Amino acid sequence: MATLRFQALQETFHRVPVTVHEPERRSSIFGKNVFNEAAMRQYLTKDSYNSVMDAIENGSKIARGMADHISTGMKEWAISKGATHYTHWFQPLTGATAEKHDAFFETVGNGQTIEKFGGGQLVQQEPDASSFPNGGIRNTFEARGYTAWDPTSPAFIYGTTLCIPTVFVSYTGEALDYKTPLLRALQTIDQAATAVAKYFDKNVSKVNATLGWEQEYFLIDKALVAARPDIALSGRTLLGHASAKGQQLDDHYFGSIPTRVLNYMRDLETECMYLGIPVKTRHNEVAPNQFELAPIFEETNLAVDHNSLLMDVMDKVADRHNFKVLFHEKPFKGVNGSGKHNNWSLATNTGVNLLGPGSTPMKNLQFLTFFINTLKAVNEHEELLRASIASASNDHRLGANEAPPAIISAFIGSQLTEVLDELEKVTNGKLSPQEKTDLKLNVVGKIPEILLDNTDRNRTSPFAFTGNKFELRAVGSKANCANPMTVLNAIVAKQLMEFKEKVDSLIKNKKMKKDDAIFNVLREYIKDSKRIRFEGDGYGEAWEKEAKKRGLSNHKTTPEALKAKISKKSIALFEELGIMNKVEMEARYEIETEEYALRIQIEGRILGDIARNHVIPTAIRYQNILIENVQGLKDIYGTGFKKLAGEQMELIEQISEHIAKINNGITQMIEERKKANTVEDAEKRASAYCTKVKPYFDEIRYHCDKLELLVDDEIWPLPKYRELLFTR
Repeated sequence: MATLRFQALQETFHRVPVTVHEPERRSSIFGKNVFNEAAMRQYLTKDSYNSVMDAIENGSKIARGMADHISTGMKEWAISKGATHYTHWFQPLTGATAEKHDAFFETVGNGQTIEKFGGGQLVQQEPDASSFPNGGIRNTFEARGYTAWDPTSPAFIYGTTLCIPTVFVSYTGEALDYKTPLLRALQTIDQAATAVAKYFDKNVSKVNATLGWEQEYFLIDKALVAARPDIALSGRTLLGHASAKGQQLDDHYFGSIPTRVLNYMRDLETECMYLGIPVKTRHNEVAPNQFELAPIFEETNLAVDHNSLLMDVMDKVADRHNFKVLFHEKPFKGVNGSGKHNNWSLATNTGVNLLGPGSTPMKNLQFLTFFINTLKAVNEHEELLRASIASASNDHRLGANEAPPAIISAFIGSQLTEVLDELEKVTNGKLSPQEKTDLKLNVVGKIPEILLDNTDRNRTSPFAFTGNKFELRAVGSKANCANPMTVLNAIVAKQLMEFKEKVDSLIKNKKMKKDDAIFNVLREYIKDSKRIRFEGDGYGEAWEKEAKKRGLSNHKTTPEALKAKISKKSIALFEELGIMNKVEMEARYEIETEEYALRIQIEGRILGDIARNHVIPTAIRYQNILIENVQGLKDIYGTGFKKLAGEQMELIEQISEHIAKINNGITQMIEERKKANTVEDAEKRASAYCTKVKPYFDEIRYHCDKLELLVDDEIWPLPKYRELLFTR
């Protein structure tokens, strides 16, 4: 019982749950560590406050002199909260957040010191950019990069550090992060959506894209993780036989939350309250030891920042509770993986959800305008949307029973389908008064009523309309939401621009009334986007065949999917909208293909190490025990031992077979890895790892898992699935 596995299990079983004392009211601590409007009113001058609010609401620049006043107020607020350092908090293309801490402390001569934080330090820093992914934008010896303050996302204090959300750009101005393109896309969707919204309400002057993410994750005892090199280094199990009991009884989903997990959740939520992250929902997910956390909707940039911050906070709080959080999309074979559903909508500064049906035909026409344009945008750019959620880890999840397939389609429900079918029949031209009345009253006017019974969701759909928002269900659990949100807002913005241009042309050149022009353009868009709409089972083979007939892409692996990012169509889209230029897009493509290859490379090395240094030696050890047993029977019974030792001898042969297959598989995998490593082109190298190296994983795993069933449980070195998934 001295193996690391059993030591980990003993440590786990003797855990004393961390006691958590929640504050009396969460509303009393919400945002206490955030430099929000209330804090700014208290610590900034009137002019400074107005300058920040103007930047947030209108995108205006903050003068350098005004930045000095703002930094002084921000420093005083931070110090009053116990902060000793500040950092520009940014999101490089690593998928994690980054920070470099500097103290407020300064010497001023004669042994005197002060706390200093000026406008220049607030607005811009110069971190070393050479070690972050750049996709060829800069040379390794060129270290300079800049972080610049993003006032639309409030500064916050975490621990004793003032964190200032920033963008991260190269010396030559190209974006090296996720935030910069997202901010550009949000500005574009604001302008495009506002222009269209004015057809229905002249008072609309701003439209915000909103986001509500749903963070799924696994919680595993950290002692067990320490005994699993694959989880510790790759975030998932590269081998391990399925537990006899998994999720087949559906008894974990929405079940009573285990006490130790609940204590973790309460502690986490308290931290979130202080940081202004509006978490609201918590529950058990489908797989054992899988859970979900979801917030109230926010403006997209802030929501993305909050999700990135949340994942860091989750890790740190988990450590206090002796847990390890697994964000990998598929950490365990045979049970549900984890996603991060992105619920997206558009909201006006007048308080209207543009994807929410209204109480009048005019409001419903507004709803249909944005609803149909979104469908049209997804239809036109489904490959790019698929590319935005591609990763080595998400490949394991897409198309599995808990996740949508790699084919992008939209589910809208049977009743909205009927509405679109009716609108498709609209006359090509001016509507008669009777046609317009019938259309508005009998079709458009009934939308709120029919949506009351249209709340079910198609879990097999990657992009589903769920009543007043679209849910992009294909996003992976460890992904940065900025990637798919940049794409979605960009393609919808482009579509709305084209829509307005067509409507205005019909009004001007065809002398159509506004409603007639809108109906006519929407009719054409309904026809154009029919191929993207699918109401059936996305998991079936029939859908794959049907999707192929419709001309939809079905890129099942990341190397295939990512190519859409550098297509002429995608580059033209982003350059036209000013979101990214060709250099930035090609850099991201190179970074993501290189990351894919590196992740497969790392997993291959880990698998080879565990198989040869843990699994095979343990199997040989058990095999030697069997051989000793057989030899003992022979010594006692002589030639008659074969009848008594038949099963032992068969086990010895089986173990030898599996060991040989594992060794052979690892040797071949290493050879293919060596070949792949000589490929200089990032795209071809990623493809080689995908098609030549990765297939060996399943073969090696199969034989390792068979040995797990054959070898004495007492000497098996790795925590098993039943222990990882059912120890709480």
